[in-house]
Amino acid sequence: MSKTYQLEICANSVLSALTAQEGGADRVELCQNLEVGGTTPSLGQVWTTRAGLSIGVHVLVRPRPGDFLYTDIEFLEMKSDVMFCREAKCDGVVVGILLADGQVDTVRMAELIELARPMQVTFHRAFDRCRDPFEALDAIIGLGCDRLLTSGMKNTAAEGAGTIAQLIKQASGRIEVMPGAGINEENILQIAASTGAYSFHTSAKIAVGSAMNYDAGELGGMGDRVWVSSIEKIRQMADMLKSR
Repeated sequence: MSKTYQLEICANSVLSALTAQEGGADRVELCQNLEVGGTTPSLGQVWTTRAGLSIGVHVLVRPRPGDFLYTDIEFLEMKSDVMFCREAKCDGVVVGILLADGQVDTVRMAELIELARPMQVTFHRAFDRCRDPFEALDAIIGLGCDRLLTSGMKNTAAEGAGTIAQLIKQASGRIEVMPGAGINEENILQIAASTGAYSFHTSAKIAVGSAMNYDAGELGGMGDRVWVSSIEKIRQMADMLKSR
């Protein structure tokens, strides 16, 4: 029996999440601040997205940009966000915590996973900062995570395709290994073929300029373009995967 391909859209707004659904995506990873790799979305964004979508809603739980070594206060914030997502009836959370030596923080991850259930748990690209991907994969499988998002320890999934293929082989169906980073309509089928993956993560983003008529002048960081998910890109990738 052939497996079904899945397309996950990294949506940085309610609009992008709705666009993902309309374009044929199977689920969204909801976040804010794509410019810094994504952070936890607001409560309003989570509630509004959950109310408007029938496809899967998975929420990024990342309290700040930067590394994945968190303080006690940051960990408390992450636990609170996980519990909120569960109460909001989201389908999953996306999270990752490391130790200072580059290993997976299995103790804290286990606590988050217990709080998250029955939601699904994806270990995100914190994995790509681990010291040993194959050791880390075994740890993540042992924790009971449902999914791993990875670029194969490279800046893009295309560059890391060889490692992703090795991870999928090692996982042997015990966890879903999902390539992400730099995936688009031009390379998604090639990455599918070279890795053996069945689930793919992309923002499908385009830049949109401000609709303001009034220009306040040179004020940095305000009034600039914003990133949104493109329905054309999503539809194209969804159709490619369905016809594969």
